Amino acid sequence: MKRHTRGLVIISAALLFAYFCAASLFLYLDRMNQNGDRAAAASVSSGQPTLQILLSGTFPSRLAEQDDFIKTIIEQKFEVNLDVTTAPAGSDYTALIAAKLAANNPPDMWLNITSDGGAKYTLDNVLADMTYYVTPSTMPNYFKYWITEKELKEYQVHNKFARAPIPYDKKSYHAYYIRKDWLDRLGLDIPQTYEQYVATLKAFTYQDPDSNGTRDTFGFSTSGNGTSISTDWPEYVRHGLLAPVYYSEGKLIDMQTDLRVGRVIDDIIKLTKEGVIDPDWFLNMGTQHIDKAVQGEIGVVLGETSGFALDSNPDSLQARSKAINPKADWMPFNPFGNKQPLRAEVSANYPFVFSNNTAGGEPEKLMKIAGILDWLASTEGFLLTHYGIEGKHYTREGSRITLLPTYTDNEAAAMELWSFFTPNTPEMLGLTVIDPRVTERDKLVLQTLADIPVYEGLGTTLTPPIGIDVEEMRARQDELQVKMLFSDKSGANWPQYRQELMSSYNGDVILKQYESKIRSSHKERQ
Repeated sequence: MKRHTRGLVIISAALLFAYFCAASLFLYLDRMNQNGDRAAAASVSSGQPTLQILLSGTFPSRLAEQDDFIKTIIEQKFEVNLDVTTAPAGSDYTALIAAKLAANNPPDMWLNITSDGGAKYTLDNVLADMTYYVTPSTMPNYFKYWITEKELKEYQVHNKFARAPIPYDKKSYHAYYIRKDWLDRLGLDIPQTYEQYVATLKAFTYQDPDSNGTRDTFGFSTSGNGTSISTDWPEYVRHGLLAPVYYSEGKLIDMQTDLRVGRVIDDIIKLTKEGVIDPDWFLNMGTQHIDKAVQGEIGVVLGETSGFALDSNPDSLQARSKAINPKADWMPFNPFGNKQPLRAEVSANYPFVFSNNTAGGEPEKLMKIAGILDWLASTEGFLLTHYGIEGKHYTREGSRITLLPTYTDNEAAAMELWSFFTPNTPEMLGLTVIDPRVTERDKLVLQTLADIPVYEGLGTTLTPPIGIDVEEMRARQDELQVKMLFSDKSGANWPQYRQELMSSYNGDVILKQYESKIRSSHKERQ
């Protein structure tokens, strides 16, 4: 009876959660429709076109429209009204764009944050042909500073020019971070080998590294989101599998489907049995493992951004941890020494796309948007969206920018939103930035990151074969790998599970398509 009752409670809770999510999305869409109506009215009254743009980020309530100083500047400069909708990246964002497309009311421009990079939308003729809008003449700054014409060509999907890459930081900041203050307290050095790393995890778990007299710390954590292993585990690198994919000896190595994954599973199971891993890692959602690290519960996590643990970044792991424990000291390190790459070179990520509806009915709007995006890619737009207003937030002497970092919450939120189009890499524009918040420790962190080698990149963007659902294959991949962890408790069955992916879920077809594109790209470079 108790088991039956508990099952009913779980089912009821799941239904209630689903109802809440659906109701929240409905209310959110209703609010967005009301905002769209107001924007349309503003367009009629002002005589200026209204451009509808969908970006990933925080909800509009965080940034009052009248306080978005960058939006105001753009509207005045380009004589437009901007109707900007934001939603958090992930399921909310995907559901929002799907709902707008289903209602035949897509935004004029949006960021296509989907796993296939817009391949399906391209085939469905939802996306506009960008040939007339994204060119060296219409977007000169985009091509001068950020993206080459060759990169753009490699980025196309299904031989159609329906997407263009957001400018991206070409440096890798992929590194593991460790509580250096815990090491010092225990008399340990930063690990340089995998064996030393495992010994450190044990010390962090069983030797009371925070000296509070309680066994309440663990060596490593990540977030499995209740669905997958997570690619954060150093055990992938231990077996020669680098994130996310790489090309070696004429073959594509996909870290998540390679035959060596079975050995990775065995290593994870072994560490879990030794009790040195956060026991809730699989159920951790999003950045929950980072929150635990901030609270002093975890000793090693993976970071991916340059500011991940900088003193000068108020939202960093380091700054947040020090607010709780002033002695906290997170330092980047490579568990395999200074010669082992942890990942392949960075490549272009998600694209921006234009609506085919707008291209057919109001193409001049897309030309306006192209102009705005190119301005964001210019020196003027970059400085405004990353550092603020000259004289108020920074001073300039030629190419030397000295920050005066005193931002209101709304100013900081506006810059966070509008810097979506360019990474914080001023050197690409020939600028040198002096930030008084940067500490000597920050400089050491950045130099350590720069010293971690990366593996040669693919040289092209991978796109799936026409009509094949990569997500279906990845979903089954996750199911089978989770099964090995929690049901099989062994990686021994991976070869047969992998064969199922290759034969029944088009894995072979997908990987062959990827390899073919890489070989073609390599031939063009020779």
